[in-house]
Amino acid sequence: MRLKTVEMIVLALLGALLVVVQQVLAFLPNIELVSLLVYIYSKVFRWKALIPVYIFVLLEGLLYGFTIWWVTYLYVWAVLVLVAVLVRNPQSTIIATVVLSLYGLSFGFLCSLVTFVIGGIGAGISFFVAGIAFDIAHFAGNMTAALVLYYPLYCVIRGLNMRLVHA
Repeated sequence: MRLKTVEMIVLALLGALLVVVQQVLAFLPNIELVSLLVYIYSKVFRWKALIPVYIFVLLEGLLYGFTIWWVTYLYVWAVLVLVAVLVRNPQSTIIATVVLSLYGLSFGFLCSLVTFVIGGIGAGISFFVAGIAFDIAHFAGNMTAALVLYYPLYCVIRGLNMRLVHA
């Protein structure tokens, strides 16, 4: 996968944008636009979406520390990229809404996998159960964001990619 210089710059800026939108909405519990943007990046840039995702993960670690939650970020966002790349029909708001809603609902379970490994079954189950309310909020937030913002943001980022291809 060879990248043009301008493409590397844009992908890096898209990674920084993930941090910015995460910081702006940080006061809301599990209501975020990162999942939506990662999904869109994956639909537009395919596997190259891993570049802004891991820039985001690295910057989050630098901002908040490299602790257990950060280890989960190494794979939870890659799971979303994988699902987005495999799902067909990139312009479908309904498909995006279903995928992102289910992702929000399963986020706590995905994050609890590290706790299962480190702390055992009891710790993993406790972690998962304690976070169910946040997962429900994540579900609702992702659903709302996808329904309202998916198609317009998809068009903007797809247009940006078209300009890159023809640059």
